[in-house]
Amino acid sequence: MSMIVSASVVRVRDGLPLSASTDYDQSTGMQECRKYFKMLSKKLPQLPDRCTLKTGQYNINFISSLGVSYMMLCTENYPSVLAFCFLDELQKEFITTYNMMKTNTAIRPYCFIEFDNFIQRTKQRYNNTRSLSTKMNLADMQTEIKLRPPYQISVSELGSANGFSHVSVGEYKGTGKISAAPHQRLEPVTLPGIVSFVLSLLCGALNLIRGFHAIESLLQNEGEDFSYVIAFFLGTVACLYQCYLFVYYTGWRNAKSFLTFGLICLCNMYLYELRNLWQLFFHVTVGAFSTLQIRLRHPQGKSPDYNV
Repeated sequence: MSMIVSASVVRVRDGLPLSASTDYDQSTGMQECRKYFKMLSKKLPQLPDRCTLKTGQYNINFISSLGVSYMMLCTENYPSVLAFCFLDELQKEFITTYNMMKTNTAIRPYCFIEFDNFIQRTKQRYNNTRSLSTKMNLADMQTEIKLRPPYQISVSELGSANGFSHVSVGEYKGTGKISAAPHQRLEPVTLPGIVSFVLSLLCGALNLIRGFHAIESLLQNEGEDFSYVIAFFLGTVACLYQCYLFVYYTGWRNAKSFLTFGLICLCNMYLYELRNLWQLFFHVTVGAFSTLQIRLRHPQGKSPDYNV
């Protein structure tokens, strides 16, 4: 019989299960599929945003968007277009019901267990095709899948010693090369983020100008301290690096932002004699504000692009 067996919602970055449908099947095949679910959950950041894993009698399909993955288990003969329409419907409802702050700060597994009610109702509708809404445009989804088919994960890849490391650098039809975590896209820029970026550039420019003035003073007066020049240019580099961290995702991004802020503080402490208290306050405050904006701008999953 062609049917959806179970579904779950998982956070991409750490595989934390947020919600799942109740599943009473304890057969050997189902136990094996649950293991695949857990293994896939741990590898979601390295996988494309739309994938299929065929496990004999069952298929596991999932889509990922905005840091959340929607996974489902269905029989092998269940139509692929219906499977991804089902996942798309879960995605739209979950995004509407819960904001990203809640999903990012969730600690306990299944903390959105009430979403299970929607999963169960939707699963029942998709298991009874006669009850599906006539407004659903299956043709659009069918076209989407033809243009950008889901990445096919094999069981041998899932059980390999290196996991999915090769998937992150391989070719994915329809999207080109898959980017590894260091090249993830970040959330859209906010107004405070733009302000912090401009202020960081301003601080970097001020440090650069003062650095050149310090060089001129050093050439004119041999008694001047060259370490002030170094402090000004280090401050410039730190401000520009904060701008880079705000725009691009890198590994250990938050730690780098805190270290960069620390460098800004040290440079301004050393330049205490050359700057008044308001100037010092301005540079340190801008550095702290930029660090906060870097911390608040999280990596995002791929935006939903299904036209259902």
